[in-house]
Amino acid sequence: MAEEDALDRALAIARRYIASRADRPVWPRTALAQLRAALGGALQSHSIDPAQVVEDLAAAADLGLVTTTGPRYFGFVTGGALPATVAAEWLATAWDQNAGLYVMSPAAAVAEEIAGEWLIDLLRLPRHASVGFVTGAHMANLTALAAARHELLRRAGWDVEGDGFQGAPRLNVVAGAEVHVSVIGALRVIGVGSQQVVRVEADGQGRMRPDALADTLDRMAGPTIVCAQAGNVNTGAFDPFDAIADAARRHGAWLHVDGAFGLWAAASESRRHLAGGVERADSWATDAHKWLNAPYDSGLVFTTHPEAHRAAMSVAAAYLTRSSDEPREPMDWVPESSRRARGFAVYAALRALGRSGVEDLVDRCCRLAARFADRLRLEPSMQVLNDVVLNQVLVRVVPDAGDADVATREALRLVQDERVCWLGGTRWHGMEAMRISLSNWSTTDEDVDRSADSIVRAARQTLGIRGSGLGIRA
Repeated sequence: MAEEDALDRALAIARRYIASRADRPVWPRTALAQLRAALGGALQSHSIDPAQVVEDLAAAADLGLVTTTGPRYFGFVTGGALPATVAAEWLATAWDQNAGLYVMSPAAAVAEEIAGEWLIDLLRLPRHASVGFVTGAHMANLTALAAARHELLRRAGWDVEGDGFQGAPRLNVVAGAEVHVSVIGALRVIGVGSQQVVRVEADGQGRMRPDALADTLDRMAGPTIVCAQAGNVNTGAFDPFDAIADAARRHGAWLHVDGAFGLWAAASESRRHLAGGVERADSWATDAHKWLNAPYDSGLVFTTHPEAHRAAMSVAAAYLTRSSDEPREPMDWVPESSRRARGFAVYAALRALGRSGVEDLVDRCCRLAARFADRLRLEPSMQVLNDVVLNQVLVRVVPDAGDADVATREALRLVQDERVCWLGGTRWHGMEAMRISLSNWSTTDEDVDRSADSIVRAARQTLGIRGSGLGIRA
């Protein structure tokens, strides 16, 4: 059958790709024009055999694939898709279930329900918290903040779902100076402009200062959302949640925590202290494709106000067949109706790892981040800018003479061009820096050492330094 031939071809191609990940260059060299030519052209008038379509697509796309699932991709904070989650995604696609309603896929609905219960327990969140499976951390933040908007305006006597946001009581939003852009983007969608967000001072590692928050809240009146952060995107630092929760409670504010990758620290005995007090928030956003190493399309939102969460998200129509309370309807907790059954991959990740496996994954990545930083500190021309408390390392090239920003940018270009590893650039407190993020299940000590060697080579080439210390490979 043509369908079976296409699936067999796809499986063979996927196996070859997976087997190549450890050694293939992390970044492709293909020029944009070449990639467009390989994938483009006029749409033909005739049908093509599905197996041939798969073969042609794979050959053309391979020219532009970034090995984000490989062990030396350190750009952004992205995991590498555990084997069990890849297989679960294949099944989810083959089953082609719509996870919007229980009646459309009882299996998908219950898989989300069970995985949600496991996550609440694993992340040490309140047991009565609601959960929604969304596309990513951006949509998780939006969903949580929409629930916050509903609840705070309800308390003020305003029905935002019925009467809209125009004319509603003013909604105050307070965030740390280094709030992630996804929170700002989410706020814009629910009607709070970026210029309306009140920023409070952060310390040298990007943590919100609770005294500055308390002073800010003392000057405010009316419904207020406080946005805190578990895992600064540059340093990995955590806001001091207990002090922030105390200030929020005194003012009746809703406390939301953006924990896209950092919230997973709560699953580790050795890192749990970083997230101390996070359970006192009203809502949380995280992403399973980051540290749980599920494929993309795996955002998660939790709130301790299920009624507000459901009121902000649910819709009704005559054709939407549902019961009153049982079973749980997945679409009541997310902004979407029709959607893929993304809960299967999260379920598979949790089953494959278990509680100890998730903890080991978090601990191992943190240990590797510390190893990375230790290796780079040995190079005189390199400066690690952050306290490496989690999985993030910020490093900068500092020449004896000349512009450090220019040297850092050039070293980053050389690293990316060599393609042993890939890391991104960032700007931190007015300085150019290279940002190294470790969250892939397959990264090893050897991968870290090879990558550190590449970075040091690039720094030395930038500065015109020759030498063979630190075991740098020629």
